[in-house]
Amino acid sequence: MPAGRRASEQVSAAVADAHRREWAFVLAATVRVARDIDLAEECVQEAYAQALTSWTWSGVPANPGAWLTTTARRRALDALRRRATLARKLPLLIEPGAGFADGAGSESGEPDPAAAFPDDRLRLICTCCHPSLAPAAQVALTLRLVCGLTTVEVARAFLVSEPTMAARLTRAKKKIAAARIPYRIPPPAELPARIGAMLTVVHLLFTTGHTAPTGGSLVRADLVERSLDVARMLHDLLPSDADVTGLLALLLLTDSRRATRMDAEGHLVLLADQDRARWNRAAIAEGCALAKQALSTPSARGPGRFPLEAAIAALHAEAPAWERTDWAQIVGLYDALYARWPSPVVALNRAVAVSFAAGPEAGLQELDKLGALEQLAGYAYLPAARADALRRLGRHAQAREAYTDALMLTDNAVERSYLEGRLSALGDSG
Repeated sequence: MPAGRRASEQVSAAVADAHRREWAFVLAATVRVARDIDLAEECVQEAYAQALTSWTWSGVPANPGAWLTTTARRRALDALRRRATLARKLPLLIEPGAGFADGAGSESGEPDPAAAFPDDRLRLICTCCHPSLAPAAQVALTLRLVCGLTTVEVARAFLVSEPTMAARLTRAKKKIAAARIPYRIPPPAELPARIGAMLTVVHLLFTTGHTAPTGGSLVRADLVERSLDVARMLHDLLPSDADVTGLLALLLLTDSRRATRMDAEGHLVLLADQDRARWNRAAIAEGCALAKQALSTPSARGPGRFPLEAAIAALHAEAPAWERTDWAQIVGLYDALYARWPSPVVALNRAVAVSFAAGPEAGLQELDKLGALEQLAGYAYLPAARADALRRLGRHAQAREAYTDALMLTDNAVERSYLEGRLSALGDSG
C-alpha cells in the first residue's frame, strides 16, 4: 500500500475514533462560545472535516479532542464576528453577562451548581432535557447531540424516516433558541422538573453503549464511560435522590461484567457462562452499596424504576454462580418494577426470569403472551428469548424458526454471530 494512502487511512481512523470519543466534549464546549446549537454543530462538523486534511500533513495530535475543540471554537468566534449585527437580533442560547455562562452564579441569584462541575456535557444534557421540550424531542436531541449519532441513526431508533427526524430535530433546536432555554446546570429547585428525563437519557446513553445497536463491536466503551461520568455528576448534585442513586448503582453493576461478555475470539458470552472471578469487584461493591441506599430511601410511592432495576442487577452480581441465582426474588422484583414502570421490555425480562425460576415451559407461556404487543414487533430479544426457551424444551424446529426471526432483526455483528452459532448447533434435527 502506498505511504500516502496508508497515512490517509490512519488519519480517517483517528478522526472516526475522535468522533466516537470526543464528540460530546467538543460540541458542548463549542456551544458555550457559539451561543447557538446549530452554529456550534456546524463549526464542530467543519472542525472534523478540517482534521481529515490537517492531520494528514501535520500528523494526528497528541490530544485530538483539544485540537478539535480549539478549531471548532475559533470557527464559532469567527462566525459570530461576521454575524455580529444579526446575532444581536436573534434569541441567544446564553444571554450575555448571565452568571451561569462563566460559572459565577445563576439567574436566580443562587450559587451555580455548575461551578463544581466544569464538564460541559452535563450542561448539554440539561439543555436537551428542558421540560419545555416534548419527551421524544429530549431523547432525540440527546442521541444526536450528546451521543453523536447521525440523523439517520436517530431516525432508525425512532422507526421514522430521515427527513421526518431531521425536521423534528430542527424544530427542537429552534424551540431552544426561541424559548431562550439557557445552557446551564439548573439550580436545585429546577432539577426535579427535568431529572426524570435526564435519568432516562443517561440510561439510554449507557444501553446504547453497553450493546451497540449496529456495527462490529458489542460495546461502545466511549458511550458507557460517558454515561457513567454523567451519572456520577448527577449523583454529586443530588446525593439523596433515590432514583439518581439507583441509576448510578444500575450502571456500575451492569458494567462490572464488561470484561467477560466476549471471549478471546470475540464471541458473545452469556451471563450463565461468564467467568465471575473476572467481574469488577470494586464496581460491584460500590453498586450494591448504592442500590441498598436507594432502596432504603423513604418514598410515599415505594421504590422507583432505577432502584428496583439496581436491586435486580445486584442479585445477579452477588450470586456466586449462575445456578445459585435467586430467580424467585428476581421475578418478584420484576413484578414490582412492572407495577411502577409498565414497559414491554420489563415484561419481556420478567418472562425470561420466569423461565429460570419456574422452567422454560412457564417462561414460554409468558413470552407468547407478549407476541401480540406492537411495541415488541421489531425487538430482536423477544424471538431470541423464545428460541432459547424452545431449545431448552427440545423443540428444535420451532427454536430454529425463532432464532431465524431474531437474526432478521439483529444488526450487531457480535450478536448475529452468536445467533448463527445457536442455529448451527441445532443442526437439522427436529
